[in-house]
Amino acid sequence: MTRLGVLGVGRIGGEVAYLSALTGIVDELALYDRTESLLRAQVLDIKHTGLPVDILTTPRDILDAEVCVFAAGLPRTPDIRTRADLLAANLPVTKQCGALLKDYPGLLVTVTNPMDVNNYLLHRLTGIPKERCIGFGGQLDSARFLHALARQGIAGPAVVLGEHGENQVPVFSRLAISVAEEKRDEILRGLRGASMEVIRGKGGTVFGPAYHMVSLVKILLTDTQATVPCSAVLDGEYGMEGCSLGVPVRLGRGGIQEIEQWDLDPWEAAAMARAGTFISDLCRKVVT
Repeated sequence: MTRLGVLGVGRIGGEVAYLSALTGIVDELALYDRTESLLRAQVLDIKHTGLPVDILTTPRDILDAEVCVFAAGLPRTPDIRTRADLLAANLPVTKQCGALLKDYPGLLVTVTNPMDVNNYLLHRLTGIPKERCIGFGGQLDSARFLHALARQGIAGPAVVLGEHGENQVPVFSRLAISVAEEKRDEILRGLRGASMEVIRGKGGTVFGPAYHMVSLVKILLTDTQATVPCSAVLDGEYGMEGCSLGVPVRLGRGGIQEIEQWDLDPWEAAAMARAGTFISDLCRKVVT
């Protein structure tokens, strides 16, 4: 039996639970949310599908999950300018969930924003080895980058590293054609606001995050050994430490198997350094 734990079953966490059951990548769901009425509603809604999945609803059940998705906390709204602005609001939630996940033996996937900071903080709070703390966001940002490139008539591959936020780093140097810095800056400005149109129109992003999140969980559970951009706790890679940042990682059933060291061009390297400085500063504020 394969069990997925989800902490926080709101818009994103609930959809991840449903899609995981629908695609058959798990046999059991361990769901928890401090809003009991929401938890009951999500459980019942999934049960009404008739899908053959067992659902457990106590925090202790999550500790026996192979993978746990941390999706609790406040989401970004049109009034919240950047993901980093959610730090103060979601910090108490992260600390509460960190206490629950103390010495958790499985793989932890962090979604709650600011994701990079929360991934690093949970690593420090729980004692979970950094190889098993995986921050989600790079796949989604890369899909948005691919969409932006297609609108410019440029083919991929599309990969975004750095912060899951304002300091994201679209990697242009791996494209087949050269892209001028002025065009890069223009595309980056569009990427920074890519989610806002969705948030303003329907209240929040759902389909994109949930799809890529379930794809990530599937990679972890099936030991695919795929290389994807994820936020990883760094210890000297890319010249950074004391933070978690989006980098290309090879994933398998044990979590992060390897952080790949890509050669970045000067524009990308400078953007990566800014992202590292920004996230490291935030990490120092929350880790004492």
